[in-house]
Amino acid sequence: MTPPARRFCQIIKLRPEAEAEYKKIHANVWPGVLAALERHNIADYSIHYHPPLNLLIATFKYVGSNYEADMKGIAADPETLRWWAVTDGMQESLVEGATGSAGTTPWWQQLEEVFRFEGKTVS
Repeated sequence: MTPPARRFCQIIKLRPEAEAEYKKIHANVWPGVLAALERHNIADYSIHYHPPLNLLIATFKYVGSNYEADMKGIAADPETLRWWAVTDGMQESLVEGATGSAGTTPWWQQLEEVFRFEGKTVS
């Protein structure tokens, strides 16, 4: 039996000079990157932008049973590594000691969930 989905929220700074390019490439994310996310049990992924503070806020659901193994699988995917080589330069991590998405220290800062309301699903 698959465990219930785990929800995640992460935050990182977007370099102001990279805003247009970041939005442009995310309007057409490479298919191999999306396939790696799906293959490793990431669902309902979105990134939002808060211009006043140049913050990117990502949310996603993890629907698998071995999060650590799936994250290692994403980090080993060649297309994802090429994608990160492009996007990491547009970002500034809020995590002390982070060196990039493929590093051992998380690149995006994990945020604690303090409230959730799941109302009725609209059909």
